[in-house]
Amino acid sequence: MVRVRPNAGTVTRFGFAVGKAVGGAVVRNRVKRRLRAIARGVVPRPGLDIVVGARKPAADATYGELERAFVSLMRRAEALQATAAGAARETD
Repeated sequence: MVRVRPNAGTVTRFGFAVGKAVGGAVVRNRVKRRLRAIARGVVPRPGLDIVVGARKPAADATYGELERAFVSLMRRAEALQATAAGAARETD
């Protein structure tokens, strides 16, 4: 799940929410680490606050599956830079 809202600045900020339904502390932290790594690899539009919420299937997903889902959700939310969105399509 991805929620996107404009903020008053020019910096895009990410927040990650992984609840207990996903798993124990070790599993939740692994999912958050993977999501943060994926977020570092995308180029979002400036001036957004983006909250990423992980659902239970994220616990069993591979890094590649999480990455594909993350990029897909960011595209649907129109939160990626135009050049990054085109580059991400080329890698699919």
